[in-house]
Order: sequence, then C-alpha cells, then structure tokens
Amino acid sequence: MASRARRWTVWILAIIFVLFVFPGCLGAVATAASSAGSSTNSALSWMDVKDSSGVQLSNYMFATDRGGLLNPGNTALSLVISLEFAGWIVIVTTGIWLIGYALSFKWLDMFGSALSGVADSLTGQIATPIMLVTAVTIGAFFVGWFIVRGFHSKAAIQVVTMIGVAIIGPVFLAAPLAEVLSSDGWLAQGRDVGLSVAAGLNGNSHPDPTQLIESMQKDMADNFARRPLQIWNFGHIVDDQPGCRSAWTTGIASGDEDRVKDGMDNCNDDYAKWQADHPSVGQIGAGLVLLLSGAVLLMFAVYLAIKIIWAALDAIYHGFMSIFGFAAGGFVYGPTQTFLVRNLVDGLIAAARMAIYSIFLGIYVLFLASLFRQAGGQVMSVFVIGAIVEIVAVLQLQRLSHGLSSGNQWIANRFSLAIQGAGGGGGGGGGGNALGMAASKAGGSMPGGRALTAMAALNTIGGSHMTEWLWGRTRQPLKPFSRLEKRAQVPQWRVAAQPWFAESNSQAMMKQLQFSRIARLSAERYGGVNTVRGAAAALDGLMVAGGGIDSAWGALSGAGFTDERLMTNAIRSRGIMMQNSEDETLANKQLGQVVSALQHAQRSSNDVARGRGNINEAAADLATLQESAFRLRRANPGGVTLDGGAAAGPQQRFVADYMNAPTAAKLQQLQRLSAGDLNHATGTLHGVDQIGAGRMMQWIGNEHALQTQRAVDRLIANPTDVQLMRQVRGVVANAADTDQWASGVNRTPWNSVAFPGTNPPPGNWGPAMAPVAELLR
Repeated sequence: MASRARRWTVWILAIIFVLFVFPGCLGAVATAASSAGSSTNSALSWMDVKDSSGVQLSNYMFATDRGGLLNPGNTALSLVISLEFAGWIVIVTTGIWLIGYALSFKWLDMFGSALSGVADSLTGQIATPIMLVTAVTIGAFFVGWFIVRGFHSKAAIQVVTMIGVAIIGPVFLAAPLAEVLSSDGWLAQGRDVGLSVAAGLNGNSHPDPTQLIESMQKDMADNFARRPLQIWNFGHIVDDQPGCRSAWTTGIASGDEDRVKDGMDNCNDDYAKWQADHPSVGQIGAGLVLLLSGAVLLMFAVYLAIKIIWAALDAIYHGFMSIFGFAAGGFVYGPTQTFLVRNLVDGLIAAARMAIYSIFLGIYVLFLASLFRQAGGQVMSVFVIGAIVEIVAVLQLQRLSHGLSSGNQWIANRFSLAIQGAGGGGGGGGGGNALGMAASKAGGSMPGGRALTAMAALNTIGGSHMTEWLWGRTRQPLKPFSRLEKRAQVPQWRVAAQPWFAESNSQAMMKQLQFSRIARLSAERYGGVNTVRGAAAALDGLMVAGGGIDSAWGALSGAGFTDERLMTNAIRSRGIMMQNSEDETLANKQLGQVVSALQHAQRSSNDVARGRGNINEAAADLATLQESAFRLRRANPGGVTLDGGAAAGPQQRFVADYMNAPTAAKLQQLQRLSAGDLNHATGTLHGVDQIGAGRMMQWIGNEHALQTQRAVDRLIANPTDVQLMRQVRGVVANAADTDQWASGVNRTPWNSVAFPGTNPPPGNWGPAMAPVAELLR
C-alpha cells in the first residue's frame, strides 16, 4: 500500500545499509575483536578456515600506507578501506565456513546423543507386548475380513506386510535413530556419495569425505578470499610469481603489514609495492564490489546449509514417527500403514537429498574454480559473473528441492498403493488412493462404503416429493429445523399469495417510473436530455415529485440520459447546493438555495478563469444556479396589484423607492405597519393602511424573485461577461438583505454574498468561460 516514493526511499536506504553501514559495523566489530599487537581476528580464528598455502583467513590483512599527520589523505582512505576489508573478510570467511560446517555434520553431534536417548525412552513406552498383541489382532481381523469378502490377494498382501513389519520392527526399535544419527547412517552415506561424485568430477577417484570437505574449503578460500584480496590490494595476483607467492604467504602468516610490503619489494614486484604505498578511491570501489559478491556468497551458503540441515532434521522427525509405525501402526490396514511407509520413504529421500545437494555443491565449486582458472588475472570480472551464478544457483536449488519433494510424495504413494493392493487407477502418474480405502467404493467391501450408501439413500428420501406429502412439510422434511422453518414460511406465503400484495409491489415500483417521467418532462424546459441545463431541470423535477439525491441516477437514466460525466456533475452540483444551503440563516429556504448555488457557481467559474478549474463542473454549477432561481420565482410568482393599478399611488412610489435603494429602516417601517402599528403610516407611507402594507411586503418578495431570475437568465445566456455575474451578485445580495432585515437575523461571514465590484474578477475571464458558454447552449 506504500507509495512509489516511499518504496524507492526504502530500497535506497536498504542498499546503503547493505553496502556501507552493515559492512562498516562488521568491520568495526572485527577490528575491535583483533588484538592490539597482532592482525589475527579472534572473531574468525575459531572457524579455522585456511587457504591452499595453510594460511588462516583470520590472519588476512590489507597492506597499505596508513598515512599520518603529514599525509591525512592516506589516513582517511586507509581507514575506509580497512573497515571495508574487515567487513568483507567476516562475510567471506563465514560463508566458506558455513558450507563446510553443514557438510561435515559436526552440528549433528551436538544433539545426537540427546535425540537417541529420547527415542529409546519413547520406544520403551510404546513398543510393549500388549500394544503389539493388540495391533496384530486388529491386522488379523482385516485379513479375515478380506478372505470372507473374497479379496484373497489383498489378504495375502496384508499378511506379507505384517510379517515384514514384524521382522524389520525389532531391528529398528532396538536403535530407532541409528540409521539417521550414526556415522554410517542414511544421511552420512548420502553425504559421502554426493561428495564422492563431486570428487570424481574434480578428478579424484579415491576420495576421503573428511579431507574432501577441507579441500573444498581451501579451493573456495583461494577463489573467494586469497586471489580477490591480492587483486584488491596490489592490482594483480601476486601468486603468479613463485617468489611473491611465498613472500605474501610469509608476511600474512607473520601478521606484520610492513613485512608484506617489503616482501613485494624483495620479489621485484614494484607495481604491487607502489599500490600498497598509495591507497586510492578506486580501491574503495573495488571493495564495494567484493562486499556485494561476498554477500551473495554468504546468501548461497546460508541457503544451502539450511537445506542440508532441514533435510537432516526432517529425517530425524520421520525416524521418530516410524517408531509408532513399527510398534503398532504397521500391522493395521489403512492410513496407519501408509503413515509408516511415508516415514520410511521420507527417511530414504532425506539421504538422497544429502547426496544430491552435495553433488550440486561439488559441481558449483568446480564450475567457479574453472572460471577463476580461465580468467587468470581478471578476478574481479569473475566475481561479478560468480555473483550472478550464485543467484541462479539458489533459484535452481529451489527448483531441485521442489522436484525432490514431489518425487517423495509420488514414491510414498506408489508404495502405499502396492501394500494396500490398489489397482493404480489412472495412467501416467497413477490415480490410486493410498489412504486405506484403496479398493473399497461406496457400497464396496469396507463398512465405510455401506455408510456412504446409506447416507446417499437417506438424502434421496429426504429430498423426495412423496416424503414431503407424507410429513406435511416442504424443503427437505428430514432437516433438523424443518418444522420451525414451515411455521415461519407459511404465513409469509399466505400474505404473498393475496392479490393486493402483488398490486402493492407493482405500485411501489411505479414510483421509479414516476421519477423518470417527471425528470424527462422537466429536462425539456432547458435543453432536453443529455444537456447540462436539461440535467439540472430534470433533478428539479425529481425533487418536486418527492425524490432525493439517492434516486437521481436512476431517474436520469430512466429519463434517457446516457452521458455519465454530465449526470455525475449535475448530481454533485445539486448535492453541494442542498448541503451548503442547510447552513444558510435566511428565512426563505428557496432564497437560501439561490445564495448557496451562487457562491458555488462563482467559485467554480473563478477557478476556470484562473486556468485550474473544470469547465464541465462550472457549467453544471451555473445550471444549478438557474434552477434555484427558477424555484424561487415559482414560489413567488407575483400577481399582486398595488394602488388599484394606479402608477402614481403611495404604494407604487414606496416599493419603487425601496427596490432602487433598499434599507433596513424602510423595510422595518413597512413591516410594523403591516403588523397593525398605524403610527408608522407617515412619510412616503402616508395614506397606506395595514392591508396595503401587507400587499406591499408580498410584492417586494415577488419582485426580488423576478429580478433574480432575470439576472441569472442573462448570465446563463452569456457567461463570458463578468459584469453579468456582478449583477447577479447585487440582485441576490439585495434579496438576502430584505430577508434578513425582515426576520431580524444578522449576516455572518459564512452566508454573505459579495456585492458587485467588491472583488475584481480574475484575468482572462471571457476566453476562459467561452467553453462553459458552449456547454450551456
């Protein structure tokens, strides 16, 4: 779920940690583990990994100029190189040692005696005469059953199997894990076979497994440590010159860095001496390459060691499980015999795994040794290629392990089928069943087959219509809660069977048809179907019919709208307008929706003019504004006549003066007069009675609605003219003032409409709004 930037950051930090921090930590620990007067690394010396010249890898050092006060550059470079070297030698030495340690089986000696004692104790508790007699009796019962049923061949196989378990069992139970933990057991023999094949590939026809492991470690030490270190330190392999080889070996074994450099001078290798006296940034880069390849080597070593140790522990586990099989389970026909067979096969396959893993390792080491010999002095290139080969080797080893596991299952299954007398079933891989029901079918020789037949018959009876008639129930009367299910369903069925129930469902569905029809008729008022203004008008018709936003999509689709983007924008704009209008403090709800729609339309139009808005959303918001103005006018349609139609009467003069310059004092005077306070019938209201004042109040509200609708219609006709937007703001602001003065509610920062000219429009308004005008036509 992380973002791409976070994933890249994690990978970069991980690479920096692997290449710099982790080797530096290893180097610091290794350097700290070294004594002050010797180059021997006590953290590695216990591994006792040596090269072909007998020098321990823990004695290896990087001979270079350490600098000083007069040469701080060499001091810094040598410090970085020393940390890289210390980390690298730890990784390489550990990888080489781990491969040899896993193949030597020394780790098995640490808990071999304890496991043998546990196995002997378990055998003493399970392999008792009573258990043996009971298991043999059960096995003999199956023999008699097969003879009675006429399966004489299966009876003979069962007898032979019991005799085999009786003969092999005492030998195995006398020392349960001897074949696994002993020095000449299955695992050790598999390891020896594999190493012998690997030695034959290397040209050794009479190998000693113990010496061969040491020889493999020396070859890996030369290829992965000695030669790369010489390339890193001196720029070439000094072992190619016998004198320099002896000098380098002697100097490294002595632990004296100066003696190593003097040895290069004495054997006339001036280039090696110069490289040792002049540390460089290039050597730091070479160290990074070696660190990376060494890490891959360690990964391969760890993976191979885990596979080898896993195979051994797996064999030990199956050896424990075989105790139960030889003590009792092997005599009983069915899954218990299969369990014993699988454990024995798994033990043999574990030995085969050891042989195959050893052969794989031998081929791998031989291949890398040939690469180093063919490369000559180009060791660094071999390291890069070797790292790739190691990664491929890990993947191939995984595939090999999966193949062995599949083969293990197949072999165990075939043995089990043979013991149980199964016919095999299918071609190719064999389709028999080795779970103790080999030849029995539903209704066959085993009691389980008859049980399955009886269950099938019971299920058939339970689903029969005749049973439903007899029991007076439906839907499988033999089910546990069939009676309760009947009591719950029958009343529902009786209601659903009534004629009025079907009619009521049909009438309820008619509501959706009603919404669609009214939406289509309303859309024809402005543009029709699949137009921006038509969608806004359709939503207005839906609300009039009693629908809501949740029914909008279905109503528009039923009305014939197919433009999903247009429908989405219309519904979104309508929903925002209705939600924002809930916070308006105006007494007239239709006017509150006009204010909400105007604020949102002005905001989206400004965004378009600034080049960051969406023209489709802006068009939808303007269409919603037009619909809100239409609803305000529909609620205040007019029809009020003042002064009996006289144009110069006091009522006409007052309302004309108010609409030209509305103020709170004028409206409040008119409002008090309409409430019956005749003391306010003064000034321009002289001669106006209470009824006339009420008619004037209604006329002012109608006139605000009319002016609002006309101003909005002019804006919709030409939205590129910013002055028209200002006029709409002015008209709506006057109407909002009248509403708030009449209701006594003060204006707040969140429900105010900006007056015209109070905020300059963004530049480029006309050209930017031209596409919006096209959508509104």
